[in-house]
Amino acid sequence: MSKPRPPVTFQQHVGEGIVAPNGDWHFRGETARQFSAHVRRSVPYYDDGHELVVKLSDYFIGEHSLAYELGVATGALIARLAAHHPPTAQWVGIDAEADMIAQARRELAVALPEHDNITLVAGDICLQDYAPCDMQIAYYTLQFVPPRLRQDLFDRIYQSLNWGGAFVLFEKVRGPDARFQDILTGLYTDYKLEQGYDGNEIIAKSRALKGILEPFSEQGNIDLMRRAGFSDIMCIFRYLCFAGFVAIK
Repeated sequence: MSKPRPPVTFQQHVGEGIVAPNGDWHFRGETARQFSAHVRRSVPYYDDGHELVVKLSDYFIGEHSLAYELGVATGALIARLAAHHPPTAQWVGIDAEADMIAQARRELAVALPEHDNITLVAGDICLQDYAPCDMQIAYYTLQFVPPRLRQDLFDRIYQSLNWGGAFVLFEKVRGPDARFQDILTGLYTDYKLEQGYDGNEIIAKSRALKGILEPFSEQGNIDLMRRAGFSDIMCIFRYLCFAGFVAIK
């Protein structure tokens, strides 16, 4: 008989933006308030990826565009996008965690007090009725969607886009085979140790994420996009087990 999984304390996980008091992983409560400060330690080039998405959006966002961010978290990326584009463009951020949406509202009230073109929604991105839009952004979000639901979500994203619109996808990805996966795992573990995490923290997070974080390989994500209808797909970012793509309808 396997031993029960030991409790995981908040202190073990706060550095990686995770609260798991009973070994269960989520983004609620104190995690939402700490998220922005701590996610940067876990995801390499997190802010650089935001900057890349903002610059990329120039090719797709017009004066009266509508765009969605799926998994808006605390609103850091959507705030940068809204500040970068005309105030007539509309932005919708969706997140499953009400605490994340509440934190995003607090942070946006400080960062963009005069902007009224951002709508934040607490809801399931798999169940939304998306209006026709010019851009869909999922920044390290879809890796948390159950695999059985992922293709339907990709289909919804494709169908919502106007012709010429873009889907921007950043994801943690698995290696193409076992040998490359071992290399990526080792290099990423080294990265986290360099960021100040200790071995117990890394192991605790790995245990808490079982069955929650389900990354696909780079090719697996491309296959999802192609089955949804995308034919023009390009990788725009890659560092170890993290990748970014743009797909154009």
